[in-house]
Amino acid sequence: MSAIEPPVQRLWWKQPLDRAELLWIVIALVWCLILFFMMPYWHLYGKQNLANEAYRESPDEYAKKTEAMVAKYKVREEGGDLKVPVVHPPAGGDAYLIARLWSWYPILELEAGKTYRLHLMSMDYLHGFSLQPENINIEVLPGYDHVITVTPTHPGAYGIVCNEYCGIGHSTMTNKLYVVK
Repeated sequence: MSAIEPPVQRLWWKQPLDRAELLWIVIALVWCLILFFMMPYWHLYGKQNLANEAYRESPDEYAKKTEAMVAKYKVREEGGDLKVPVVHPPAGGDAYLIARLWSWYPILELEAGKTYRLHLMSMDYLHGFSLQPENINIEVLPGYDHVITVTPTHPGAYGIVCNEYCGIGHSTMTNKLYVVK
């Protein structure tokens, strides 16, 4: 029997397997099992995926928490015509970030080696939080406070990009996150 030629009988599943076909089926099955058991290993020990939390919260309450953080920990402003506050929350504390058409608010300044609880919420549509060049990628939904525990290790300026299409200004939905010593 050949895989190229049509089967002699219409009931192809009753045809005996060729040795090469059986070998490929066994190889594929073994490879699938290896990948299946490696997924929990990568999650737990490989630090490949973030373990995040999500809580239902009203956008108004979340905005109040964000504004309180901005009022308390603002260190400067950046930007051209539209000034965006740069906020330096205390180490070990909560840092809030709002996604809305087509911006992130505020700019965060975190300390290297310190742990923060980063809160993310969309005020309008589905957005994506992607921290470049790190491997952090979270969908940000309206009405949900997404909490990620982060410990930045390398000082520098990191880019925040929306990676879920959110309309005509999607390509301009970027921000910065500063990590200082």
